[in-house]
Amino acid sequence: MAEVITVSALNRYVKSLFDANDRLFDLALRGEVANFVQNARSGHCYFTLRDEQASVKAVMFRSDARRLAFRPEEGMRVVVRCRATLYERDGAFQLYVNEMFPDGIGAAQLALEQLKARLEQEGLFDAAHKKPLPQYPRCIGLVTSKTGAALQDIRNVISRRWPGIRLLLCPVMVQGFEAAPQIAAAIRTLDRSGRADVIIVARGGGSREDLWVFNAEVIVRAAFACKTPLISAIGHEIDYTILDFVADQRAPTPSAAAELAVPDREEQWNILQNLQQNISENMQKRLKLCYNELEQYNLALELKPAHHIWKRDFDQLEQAGQTLQIQIQRRMQAANMQLEHAAALTASLSPYRVLARGYAMITTGRGQILPADQLEPDKTIYIRSASRRAKCRVEAVEEIDESTQKL
Repeated sequence: MAEVITVSALNRYVKSLFDANDRLFDLALRGEVANFVQNARSGHCYFTLRDEQASVKAVMFRSDARRLAFRPEEGMRVVVRCRATLYERDGAFQLYVNEMFPDGIGAAQLALEQLKARLEQEGLFDAAHKKPLPQYPRCIGLVTSKTGAALQDIRNVISRRWPGIRLLLCPVMVQGFEAAPQIAAAIRTLDRSGRADVIIVARGGGSREDLWVFNAEVIVRAAFACKTPLISAIGHEIDYTILDFVADQRAPTPSAAAELAVPDREEQWNILQNLQQNISENMQKRLKLCYNELEQYNLALELKPAHHIWKRDFDQLEQAGQTLQIQIQRRMQAANMQLEHAAALTASLSPYRVLARGYAMITTGRGQILPADQLEPDKTIYIRSASRRAKCRVEAVEEIDESTQKL
């Protein structure tokens, strides 16, 4: 009789068989989306993947669903990258989806338009975010396949136009499931290194499906976050991807990207030649002007020698000096006369001149003139003449009747 086991043990055993099968661990399945639901709280997506004959349950967790570049809709054909296993609790066989891509032109175009509209609304395409390309870069970072024709085209153009520049290659896959994260990582690596002055993301021509990877949101956001000027060169001139709208400059081909990234040495040489010629011509013109001015000075000196001009100026200066001296003497004489007149007037008003004529004046002990109305009996006074001073004491003060005075 077989060993009796529990349902949990059975489910655990079956799950271990699935998980041990490497082929089931990394699958790429094509199918049609049905019953798509995204949980509003958790963010996880639940749906059914089906074809004409069968269907299988699938779940895509929030961390993976956030990277979706489109909104899955009922009946949309997609390709998913997933692992197949058993949900142990319910014993249900289901897929755990890591990535999802539209399958078919109609569904893919719808997803592309949805992504493009969302990114444009976020402002990723605005011209204000575009960075100018350096005029003379020293190092160019390349994100492309190391075996593709794009790399060789870029090398050929740069070696012809500006051969001294350094190329820094970050090789990546340019199609397939692994391409998008590799390209995005390469852009971030070159940008963070600081070694590249400009970055070129390039791929040669191919079908629309071959170039579709460059519409991936992870690449677009890496390009938008890149601080180094970035050129997009995907496919041919008629091919457009979302990366072209986000890049700082779009080139129709990898060769055209190389032409945008570096100057043309022949053109630069012609510019230098023109500059040299212009400088030489300007120098000749300036010299000619200087010679003409010198000739004018020489002619003036010949017509009127320099020593005549100097003698004329010297005579004018000497005459001006004599005139100034005469004016100074006149001013001093006038000032002396005014000073003498003022001194004579001051002397005539001096009280000491009156004393010299025999008069005297009464003063206090400090020499101050004492008015008559301040005379009092027993007061000590001083009588001052021209050469003497007498100390006296007032015995009495009498009023004088002017009407009885005799001359």
